[in-house]
Amino acid sequence: MSTYDVAVIGSGPGGYVAAIRCAQLGMKTAIIEKYSTLGGTCLNVGCIPSKALLDSSHHYEHAVKHFEDHGIEIPGDVKINLEKMIARKQTVVDQTCDGVSFLMKKNNIDVFEGVGAFKDATHIDITKNDGGIETIEAKNTIIATGSKPSTLPFIKIDKKRIITSTEALKLKEVPKHIVIIGGGVIGLELGQVYRRLGAEVSVVEFMDRIIPGMDKALSRELQKVMKKQGVKFYTSHKVTALKTTAKQVTITADDKKGNPIEFKGDYCLVSVGRRPYTDGLNAEAAGVKINDRGQVEVNNHLQTNISNIYAIGDVIKGAMLAHKAEEEGTFVAETIAGQKPHIDYNLIPGVVYTWPEVAAVGKTEEELKEAGVEYKSGQFPFRALGRSRASGDLDGFVKILADEKTDEVLGVHMIGARCADLIAEAVTAMEFRASAEDISRMSHAHPTFTEAVKEAALAATDNRALHV
Repeated sequence: MSTYDVAVIGSGPGGYVAAIRCAQLGMKTAIIEKYSTLGGTCLNVGCIPSKALLDSSHHYEHAVKHFEDHGIEIPGDVKINLEKMIARKQTVVDQTCDGVSFLMKKNNIDVFEGVGAFKDATHIDITKNDGGIETIEAKNTIIATGSKPSTLPFIKIDKKRIITSTEALKLKEVPKHIVIIGGGVIGLELGQVYRRLGAEVSVVEFMDRIIPGMDKALSRELQKVMKKQGVKFYTSHKVTALKTTAKQVTITADDKKGNPIEFKGDYCLVSVGRRPYTDGLNAEAAGVKINDRGQVEVNNHLQTNISNIYAIGDVIKGAMLAHKAEEEGTFVAETIAGQKPHIDYNLIPGVVYTWPEVAAVGKTEEELKEAGVEYKSGQFPFRALGRSRASGDLDGFVKILADEKTDEVLGVHMIGARCADLIAEAVTAMEFRASAEDISRMSHAHPTFTEAVKEAALAATDNRALHV
């Protein structure tokens, strides 16, 4: 029987990063993955493939709608080759997953393919595809089994007409009309992909706004922009039933007044969030507690009630974000090694990869109001930037929230071009507890999109933005 200092169950961003950091710290490490490729949901059927399709569809939209403005003329009609687009997406996925395999070899991490299940607190049975079982011993185990798409009790995912994000990433045709249940990150990103490619897209959301976990100003702006792009929104609508035929899905929902309304589409994407995935883990054999929400319970050290077993990522409480899982993977590895790592969950950024992109870190305006915190706000529109006019990306703004008395930045919320990258500046500033004035005094290259951050900081500092 092979013995390890650490065994990691699950090879998503949290799991494989944890394994690498453990190996770097001199621990003999194993990683267990049920699928034939490493990388988990994020690399295989989540973050990476969705961004590949977002980029491909963005290029198509630019060719159809914007190239002529730039003096680029294409003879004949611009056509979509969806099969080739999907194939390119898969190439990106394969290259990324192969990269993780390379990192496992580079760091001398043993990879086991199969379902990892606890035999007891220090032994793990690995059931392979051929039915054979191999048992390993681990002084410490990190549970990194991730999450799966959620659904509603009355909805049966048939993977043909009623689909999840997994199936939406490999459709063989552009839908005529795709109805999306859920106005969160995944639904909006995939909705925008297919809207760009010519589908009619309807988003049905139970809450009174899309991306409800983010600052309300971002929700309003994103909905306004996506409406201009042709996406239809039905907020405050409660889905009550779904019926399918061979070629159609009928969705029934109650509107905000309680009146029933029907939506008919050739596909329905169920995008109502994700659930922690512990199926087959046999956590009870190790004595590990799982709460009523299906999450593995952990303390502030991400340690379960069993001292040598830890859990990270989507399978525990908190935002289901790949970069959160990565930070937690590093945190646990360093904790096992006897170090004193730290994670500030308030400074884990959230991003929506639509175009315009949406990104945020820290407290929302609604959270500050609810907590009774006195704050000031500064906002700057992208359309006032020379760089935005040069590229034609005029939508959106940057908003900075700072403490009324100390001027410390409490939250940064942005929607616009390259905000997924711009948010890192805000995270850096907030990590060092910068004031709005600190950011306003930093030189930002001209012309760049980052100037909007400086200008928003100026606006929050005695309302002295320069270019509005």
